This record gives sequence, C-alpha cells and structure tokens, in this order.
Amino acid sequence: MAGPSKSLVLDPALQKYYELNANRYKYWRWTPRHAMISFVYMGLIPGVLGYVAYKYEGQFEFRGKRRGDSIAEW
Repeated sequence: MAGPSKSLVLDPALQKYYELNANRYKYWRWTPRHAMISFVYMGLIPGVLGYVAYKYEGQFEFRGKRRGDSIAEW
C-alpha cells in the first residue's frame, strides 16, 4: 500500500531543469557580464569594505557604559 507508485508521472520540464542544473559546468562560459559580476563580488566589494575598515580603525568606541563606570568619561 505504501510502496513505490507505478503511476508516478514526472514533469518533463522539471527533469530537463534538473539535468541542466547537474551539468551546468559543461555549459558555462566566461563572458564580459560574468567577468564584471565576478570582479565586483570578489574584488570591488571586499576592497571597499577593507578600505573603510582600515580608514576608521580605532576611531569609534562601541563599548557601552557599564555599572561602576564614571559618567565623566561620557
């Protein structure tokens, strides 16, 4: 009763999608668009974040006031 069904019909569009997804590396090529996206995500964004972190390093105090701290330093 709860075994595999012999009347199961698979959707051909989903089967084609699964096959394409499994073999994506065979069809992928470098194009100017892929190169630009790769440069932005692997070079530009980390570079900008690193520059901002280096520029503002140590300029802000993020520790909040704790019990026992004097109010004079605030």
